[in-house]
Order: sequence, then structure tokens, then C-alpha cells
Amino acid sequence: MYTKENLLENLRQLGINPKGTILVHASYKSIGEVENGADTVIEALIDYMHEGLLVFPSHTWATVDANNPVYSVNESPACIGIIPELARKKPGGFRSGHPTHSVVAFGKDAKTFVQDDEHFDTPCARASAWGKLLDRDATILLVGVGLNRDTFIHGIEEWLDLPERLTKEKEMLTSILADGTAVTVPSRRHIGHPSENFPKVQDYLFEKHILHNGTFGDAKVLYHSTQELYDALEPLLEKNPALFS
Repeated sequence: MYTKENLLENLRQLGINPKGTILVHASYKSIGEVENGADTVIEALIDYMHEGLLVFPSHTWATVDANNPVYSVNESPACIGIIPELARKKPGGFRSGHPTHSVVAFGKDAKTFVQDDEHFDTPCARASAWGKLLDRDATILLVGVGLNRDTFIHGIEEWLDLPERLTKEKEMLTSILADGTAVTVPSRRHIGHPSENFPKVQDYLFEKHILHNGTFGDAKVLYHSTQELYDALEPLLEKNPALFS
């Protein structure tokens, strides 16, 4: 059984900068048995990053749409696993107002990091939290999941304006912010599932020493910096916009 200290040591071994910015996609089941469950995983990450910025995706794209158009920062459950769902409820966290691709942040600058995401009509707008990850040269940590779960790559596709990635039509969604303010958010959505093809570049990224691996509990981990990944994928996608199609 893994303890909080075991997980903290894993983070140290991975070389994660505790004063930097990190976004974590995680499968709790992949980590193995943990003392006091998924809460311990979240607490270990919060403690490790207490001088930096820790971000979890808290997406609702599977549940908020034209048929169920209201997203609540305080109430809407995350649709991508138990760790994001528990993280969004943790004291000290700030969740963004984006109706389908929200994040929850802890630590330095957390409140300002998530501000204004309710004003963007695409999933990963350049000025949103997803673009701020690039500005901060954040580390993306994939715990027990692959590149097909790396939402940041959706952001790169969006910023390069690749064809057939986003709907032209907009759904009229509403975000209820933490203070109860209701904001109408005309929202475009992703088309299809190009993320299932993101692993096509995994070997290339390893060869270029952009993608790294390690362990966290029992889980296999992949991690990369946002700037290095952007710099590697931009010329590939400019040359071949259908790379992930």
C-alpha cells in the first residue's frame, strides 16, 4: 500500500519542479492501493506543489451540451474520473467557468489562472487556462493514461487553426460561476476523436527527448513541458494538418 510520503518521493524522483506549474491527468486505478484512497493522491500533489501551481482538468464535455446547457462551477461533476471529481471539491481550489473544459487550480496564482475562462467560445482558447499552460511552460503529467488523454494537444491543434477540428455552429450554454453569476457562453465543440491518434507521435517525442517516463505508485507516467511539445508539434502539423485525422 502506498502512503503519501511514497507518492511525494515519486514526484521528487520524476524531477517535477515544485515551484513551477503542473497539470495532472490521472487514472486513480492505475496507481494501485493507496492509504486513504484518492484523497491521499490529491493531497500529495497539493503538498508537493504548495510553492507552485497545481492544475487538474475538471471537464464536463460529456454532460454539458445543448440538451443539458447549464454548467455550475460549484455543482457540476467532472466527467473524467475520481481524482478530478474529488479535486474540484477540495478547499483551497479555484475552478474555472468554462462550461465544457474547466480546470481546478491550487497554489500560487490559482485564482487569477482560472479567471475569465467563461468568456471563450472554444474548448482550449489561446488566452484560456489551456493557453496559459504554454505561457508558463508548465509540465503535463500523464499518470496511468496516454497521450490520447493529453488535452493540451487539442489546444495546439486549435491555436494552429487546423481544419475540421471545431464545429462552426455554436451551442448556447450557460456557466454559473462560484458567486452565482450566470454567463451565457456560445460554445463550439470538438469534431470527432483525433486524440485517439495523438500516440502516433510518441516514439518521435521520446527520440527527441521531449517526452519522458517514470512511475507514480504502480502507474506508468509520461510527462513533457508544454513549450517543448508545442515547438515539436507545430512544424509537424503545419506540414501535415491531417497528422491526427
